[in-house]
Amino acid sequence: MAKIGIVIPAAGQGKRMGAGYNKQFLALMGQPILAHTVRLFEESKHVSEIVIVGAKNDVTAIEDLVHHYKFDKVVAICIGGAQRQDSVHAGVQALSPTIQRIVVHDGARPLLTLQVFHQFLGETEEFSAAIMGIELKDTIKRVDSSGKVIDTLPRDRLRAVQTPQIFDRGILEEAHHQAASVGYYGTDDASLIERLGYPVQIVEGSQENIKVTTPEDLWLAERILAMREV
Repeated sequence: MAKIGIVIPAAGQGKRMGAGYNKQFLALMGQPILAHTVRLFEESKHVSEIVIVGAKNDVTAIEDLVHHYKFDKVVAICIGGAQRQDSVHAGVQALSPTIQRIVVHDGARPLLTLQVFHQFLGETEEFSAAIMGIELKDTIKRVDSSGKVIDTLPRDRLRAVQTPQIFDRGILEEAHHQAASVGYYGTDDASLIERLGYPVQIVEGSQENIKVTTPEDLWLAERILAMREV
């Protein structure tokens, strides 16, 4: 398997959480959300390096977290950019040149398990770009600016996209360079790859692999971890 590096964007301020500070440092079962996220990759035998990208004001706190939990695979802590895309780009540049495959994973997605991650790596090994996603449970409707329904989308062809997302390094770097050259910003890294016409494979994700964005998400994450310990 190619050498894998992890980029964890963790610069979001989490305004919807209402905590008044970066949600990555909120306690989840007694430990910061970010610690749960990083630990998974620290423990994975397939991961060579980890880069964490944070806001300028959070760098010292991230350094303290990495030291406290002895995350030895963290090779750099970078200052993020104005947008998540800028932060990922900075993280990619901080990885060693020997890293051939790059996984991008949200810092606020702490419930990914080693089993699911390793299954993801196995299922995506033959693809130059691949992402994790889940089927939708609800009916999805497209609306106009006033809220009027335009049409109902075919749910069987739609997926709610998660991270991790994995890419061959060369393709990811090309996609970021091309996007930056024209000022294009996508909602995730896969959208930058799609924009260039490269195929992106989607594989089944996990319903438990939630992103902690609101107080309700934090409550749910606590319940999921508590159930795992039973």
